[in-house]
Amino acid sequence: MIEIIGLTKAFRGRRAVDDVSAEFPSGAVTALLGLNGAGKTTLLRLIAGLDRPDAGTIRIHGRPSGGDQRLVGFHLGPDAMDPRHTVARHLRWLAALNGVDTGRVDAVLADTGLTERRRDRIDRLSLGMRQRVAIAGALLAEPRALLFDEPLNGLDVPGIVWFRALLRRLADQGRTVVVATHLLGEVALTADHIAVLVDGRIGISGELSELAPAGADPRGWLETTLLEHA
Repeated sequence: MIEIIGLTKAFRGRRAVDDVSAEFPSGAVTALLGLNGAGKTTLLRLIAGLDRPDAGTIRIHGRPSGGDQRLVGFHLGPDAMDPRHTVARHLRWLAALNGVDTGRVDAVLADTGLTERRRDRIDRLSLGMRQRVAIAGALLAEPRALLFDEPLNGLDVPGIVWFRALLRRLADQGRTVVVATHLLGEVALTADHIAVLVDGRIGISGELSELAPAGADPRGWLETTLLEHA
């Protein structure tokens, strides 16, 4: 479980995350929703320990994050990699940086369908393949919590189906999974919980099946909810 209490982060006087308190449960997929600029990426970076909050506390499975990759894995996106590196070199570098056995590299390559691309330079990969490399990096240390920031950008249909199954498997293993996405159809198919950010604050959160009215189309309800809280 990820527990957040009174989390605040400001940039140049503007609060990107404003006194946020929330819980993201273990064994479930939580979709983090919000319009552009709502604070989703900043919130994920704070949870991952990549940025320091101005106020508030974060605990992941009862422990402070501190950027420990074994505790929380963060999908940085396809642009946060040295384009000159091969896929395998990038993952070996991440493993060495975080004290992870390099044997895990082969495992995540297989898990993300990248074994045959291990010797390819990152700058020669399609966006979808680079997205898979970024996802592999998040999985490398087998963390107890995983944060994904717009992970479906660039994935083709088979890639989206694969990622959908990956999320379910991670949740079924008891991990805490948080996905920031704007694809509401995927949220309706994969999320157990939702949290909607509005101008850096939590507008609504809870179990999707309990929040959506009985008989309502989940995607339509999500669209309406986002507009109402915009």
